[in-house]
Amino acid sequence: MGRQKEPQSFRIEPGNKVRLKDFDPDYHDNPYPDDPKLAGQLAGDLKRMAELQEHLWAEHKRSLLIVLQAMDAGGKDGTIKHVMSGLNPQSCRVASFKKPAGLEAERDFLWRIHRVTPAQGEIVIFNRSHYEDVLIARVHRLVPKGVWKDRYRHINHFEEHLVASGTEILKFFLHISKEEQRERFLDRMENPDKHWKLSYADFDERKLWEDYMAAFEDALAKCSTGRAPWHVIPSNRKWFRNWAVARTIVQKLEEMDPQFPPPAVDVSKIVLE
Repeated sequence: MGRQKEPQSFRIEPGNKVRLKDFDPDYHDNPYPDDPKLAGQLAGDLKRMAELQEHLWAEHKRSLLIVLQAMDAGGKDGTIKHVMSGLNPQSCRVASFKKPAGLEAERDFLWRIHRVTPAQGEIVIFNRSHYEDVLIARVHRLVPKGVWKDRYRHINHFEEHLVASGTEILKFFLHISKEEQRERFLDRMENPDKHWKLSYADFDERKLWEDYMAAFEDALAKCSTGRAPWHVIPSNRKWFRNWAVARTIVQKLEEMDPQFPPPAVDVSKIVLE
């Protein structure tokens, strides 16, 4: 069965109003997730991603930042595990962001973000990100409204600066339904090996679902730019989520077209004794 929808369809175009109710988190275009063709497509993309990563590292001029945001149990960890598993850890790393503390809490909200952005040649994945400061900070009123509203502008300028400095940016909102989150919470509750993933805060945050949806809608609409776009990925079906994210990353790396640098030696003139 051919693909009916390319990942570009999930991209939020600059200036568009976003209503998450218009995005079906259960969307998928193949009713057979065990279809070997699907597994082959994902495996091919993961292989191609690893090849392009090697080129990016060897070229050592540009970098790629991948931002993952979602509600609790939305699949950030699973996406990293299944989509990024084939990347070389020499030039790929994950940065996770919890509640700011210590030096982080004493500085501007972008300080802890900027210090872990990718260096030349690297691919860096943000598990949560600077967007927490217009999401949880807004929903829980951690700062005045005037402060978090101004942060959209600061975020856009920050990302524009990164792109101008050679860091391409892909941002993914892993979109699940409230019902799917409930099923994933129940699975964790019923499986002792997953109890460690649970916290009382998860269930408290679930009560604020609609507030978070409104906050995500504004972040997606106000901070999806031509150079740093947001993608809303239907994520109720994990296999489809993995395919869509992997395909989008490969397309971006192919667009970047990183090249091996010229050889530093002429191998034809080298004689090994």
